[in-house]
Amino acid sequence: MKILRHEPIKRHELLDALKQTRLRGLGQPLVYEHATLSLEPAFEPSSLVPAQNYVLTEDFERIKALYYSFSAQGIDIFELDGGLRFWPQVENGEEHESIPLIPPVIEESLEPDGQTIFLINDGMHRVYAAKQLRKKISIVLARNVPSEYPYYAYAHPNGWRDVVELDELPKDYVKKRYRDPENYKALFRDFNAVFPGVQKQRKKTNPAWLRT
Repeated sequence: MKILRHEPIKRHELLDALKQTRLRGLGQPLVYEHATLSLEPAFEPSSLVPAQNYVLTEDFERIKALYYSFSAQGIDIFELDGGLRFWPQVENGEEHESIPLIPPVIEESLEPDGQTIFLINDGMHRVYAAKQLRKKISIVLARNVPSEYPYYAYAHPNGWRDVVELDELPKDYVKKRYRDPENYKALFRDFNAVFPGVQKQRKKTNPAWLRT
């Protein structure tokens, strides 16, 4: 991947923007308005718990390509003190529109078994890439999120052990264990509204009874 140019997203810009994250439903409240957000360096990826049942090989390879491209410029994308926007070159040689790259967003989450864990909200493939490359990773950590706005899916009961790497999503594949299967997107954190392009739209595979 050829990066034509890039610019930093400063720490305060990153955290201030994420404070404006809204839920998809329930009146679209600012989910982090009263939460504590901090940028935390050097986390072990294995200590961050996935809610998603899979990773896509294509997306993992894309993050890995970004890692090597930026490493050649002296930038470690797993050690960002903030974030960055970059403009890759597309096939015809022209400049693609800017794409944001920020640390994964992690929430301190109370799970049904009583455990408090660090749950991956956004950045599953970034965490997975760091894990596979044996790198520690900077994260945005959200604490004191209102209990009425938990993450929209539960932590994977077996952590990383049962996360599968797929070439593509099969039909009727259930991606997560949703807290409210009848209205699971109500608690979805809309990070794309504050950093357009940061959440990639995945193929819709959930069975009909789960689609909203």
